[in-house]
Amino acid sequence: MPDTQYVLAIDQGTTSTRAIVFDHSGQIVESGQIEHEQIFPRAGWVEHNAEEIWKNTREVVGLALTRANLTYRDLAAVGITNQRETAVVWDRTTGKPVYNAIVWQDTRTQKIAEELGALGGGADRYKAKVGLPLATYFSGPKIKWILDNVEGARAKAEAGDLAFGNTDSWVLWNMTGGVDGGVHVTDPTNASRTMLMDLATLSWDAEIAADMGIPLSMLPEIRSSSEVYGKGREGGMVPGVPIAGILGDQQAATFGQACFEVGMAKNTYGTGNFMLINTGTEPVPSKNGLLTTVCYKIGDQPTVYALEGSIAVSGSLVQWLRDNLGIISSAPEIEELAKTVDDNGGAYFVPAFSGLFAPYWRSDARGALVGLTRYVNKGHIARAALEATAFQTREVLDAMNADSGVDLTELKVDGGMVQDELLMQFQADILGVPVVRPKVAETTALGAAYAAGIAVGFWNGEQDVIDNWAEDKRWEPTMDSGERDRQYRLWKKAVTKTFDWVDDDVS
Repeated sequence: MPDTQYVLAIDQGTTSTRAIVFDHSGQIVESGQIEHEQIFPRAGWVEHNAEEIWKNTREVVGLALTRANLTYRDLAAVGITNQRETAVVWDRTTGKPVYNAIVWQDTRTQKIAEELGALGGGADRYKAKVGLPLATYFSGPKIKWILDNVEGARAKAEAGDLAFGNTDSWVLWNMTGGVDGGVHVTDPTNASRTMLMDLATLSWDAEIAADMGIPLSMLPEIRSSSEVYGKGREGGMVPGVPIAGILGDQQAATFGQACFEVGMAKNTYGTGNFMLINTGTEPVPSKNGLLTTVCYKIGDQPTVYALEGSIAVSGSLVQWLRDNLGIISSAPEIEELAKTVDDNGGAYFVPAFSGLFAPYWRSDARGALVGLTRYVNKGHIARAALEATAFQTREVLDAMNADSGVDLTELKVDGGMVQDELLMQFQADILGVPVVRPKVAETTALGAAYAAGIAVGFWNGEQDVIDNWAEDKRWEPTMDSGERDRQYRLWKKAVTKTFDWVDDDVS
């Protein structure tokens, strides 16, 4: 183990950017966090200012190191984890984005997805190769939209002047020098979310890129999730420190939760909700609306794959209740408000704000609050909002059990919402299996730290991750099966009310 005693993880998320310093036992030493603006130019469009994200990244690294009373000299490595599918396109010569980052929740590419499907094969046109259905969720169609709609962008792209990346590549490129020698790299977990990477070869697929009109020169080099990509730039916050790990946020959480055996699964409760199950070294195609994705690739070891159930809205529903409706003034208040009632009062909230993701993939759906009577109050609505996360998780778990042929016996959970004990108990009740929270709930950042630390020998490998993992709390199901079935039946009924909302004349 090197003399330096810490690894820094940068967690570039959907609503904020965080930097967390971890010690050798995988414990949090200190952190810094700054939210960035959520930009909604019109209904269904969601954007971020990539320059604001880069500015915040520098600031949170400074905050975390200062609070820990450390400098870059105390760091063995830096790892990056990020919101996946959020597309940044920038000019290599100026370092400036040509347009705001188009966020994974954005639905403007629906027509592009439909046009590509119409070429043959429908929504499953590329699924055998890339593991994903044609949907607005993924990065590839977002790149096409930028090239088609930003003046001069296509000509610059064809001249080799534009670069694309999810936010991992944008942060890495800037950290390693930007226009002055920045490294343009991504890892297979992020590349597998573009709809442009062949899952079997881990390389960009020229035919799909051609279908979308995307020059291959724009795309970052795909390297493993754990190796030294470059070093922090001179004059930066971490000069000379190896940047040595990249994992998309959900894969990072899977790694941080030590889900290294086939059949192990975790669920992360963040802006959206994401469950991954390790399927081993062979990709498993889904017949039940899940995504086939890369789980991780450590150096030159075999690639490990996963099935993923992606849910667009969970924590962001709580934000919506806070920011758009004002029925709470801070996110943690949702639990207290929900506790003022014994049940949901017959109300069910289906937060299809960006359509429905797994297992439905219905971009024509929109949010619905159903079952309302005069009896329902804001406590019931708060409870229905929390329950929506648990019901959506149950739908994904059912699909996972069907695809994998193995029934999960417990669910490891992490992310911001796992502090909500009411939600965790209801999650165990509606699944009928125990829900387990680890001592370090920030497993996304932790996973990126582990990937970077393993690359430089700070940790020896997966066994160190397993040894560091510790259970904090476990929730056992207490609801009887009849009540569980009744509630789930009503939820399924509520979901059907969201279908077919968006007509052709609704943009």
